[in-house]
Amino acid sequence: MRRFGRSSRILLALTTVGSMTTAGLIASTPAALADGPGSGTPWVVSVGDSYISGEAGRWAGNTNMGESHIDALGSTAYYDNAADTAELIARCHRSHSAEIYLGGGVNGVDFACSGAKTSTFWDSSDNFKPGLDFYNDGGGDLGQALMLQNFAATHNVTMIAVSIGGNNFNFGSIVQTCVEDFLVSPSWWPAYCSHDSSVTGNFSSGNVSTQVGAIVGALRNIHQAMANDGYADSMYKIVVQDYPDPIPNSTGFRYSQSGYTRQSTGGCGFWNTDANWANSTALPTIDNAVFSAAAGSGLSNVVTLQLSSAFNGRRLCENTVGLLEEENLNSWTDPGAQNATEWINQIRTVSTIGSDYYIQESLHPNYWGQLALRNCVRQAYNNGSVRGGTCNIAGTGLDGLGEPLMYLH
Repeated sequence: MRRFGRSSRILLALTTVGSMTTAGLIASTPAALADGPGSGTPWVVSVGDSYISGEAGRWAGNTNMGESHIDALGSTAYYDNAADTAELIARCHRSHSAEIYLGGGVNGVDFACSGAKTSTFWDSSDNFKPGLDFYNDGGGDLGQALMLQNFAATHNVTMIAVSIGGNNFNFGSIVQTCVEDFLVSPSWWPAYCSHDSSVTGNFSSGNVSTQVGAIVGALRNIHQAMANDGYADSMYKIVVQDYPDPIPNSTGFRYSQSGYTRQSTGGCGFWNTDANWANSTALPTIDNAVFSAAAGSGLSNVVTLQLSSAFNGRRLCENTVGLLEEENLNSWTDPGAQNATEWINQIRTVSTIGSDYYIQESLHPNYWGQLALRNCVRQAYNNGSVRGGTCNIAGTGLDGLGEPLMYLH
């Protein structure tokens, strides 16, 4: 999800929408394991893009004081090889805080990859982005459906969580355009990304129909991978989730749109008009496409997990939360930090140079957001009786597992 038209002015590249696995883990799995379809310890698996891989899961809240104040997981946050020394696929960013690691006797494995679309591709930096397909180049690069198939043959997979579609709609490049427009046009003559045909074209009826079809195909690939291993539909569930809204409407921002504070301090450079459009048009269109595909897949074992309002009250630059320093906090470990700070990572530009931040972490659920999603997914797993629903914030504290309180209904 990269855009190049105006990148010479502002080097902003977002990868939208990961921590065990892929070919490395699969290849090391003994073929003689007794576990398999319907037998052995239950496993839950995540497939899809950055909103489920764990992108930005290293950072707990936002601050302009310095990285150490919010570094919850450290430099190994995205390592997912057996030795915990590197990523199996560069820039998939499968973090240790990813939602799929439920614990409690349920094992989790993360096949998702930041930047992934429904089909496999390589990005502009030649990073491999496995899609929800059966791609196999014979050299170890596999599509996520094939990764799942190889894994599920020798593990008892009972739930597959799926987040896919945002990158098909080029959400990252849309955000880039919106932020560029905010930074390069004056408040008395604003350029709105929501008026740009290169942006709005992503939401034409024709493209929506095309992307719904692509998501349907991806879900059927997941189903086919399991069927190839001998799984009956009754043996597992596919949980299709949509995307949390990352920013508030115009009235919910704590920074004025005048001047540059909204981006330079808050990392949320959207004009009010564009923020309202994102929440009223862009995101609902993507979410509706995802759920339309789930319904149109024809699969009997699909349920949906609605997350669009899950972060309301903790969104980036929302006036109900703040940066650490704005809330008189020094560290993400301070009592109440999960309630007072944001659950979405700041949008970053070239300011990441010389830091441990990645531009692709921008506008993704951070450590607190990942744990909140994990709480939602655990409730959806429901001790093996998988169910769907809508997940929202349930309180201001943390549960016994250190996760924000959420409510699936």
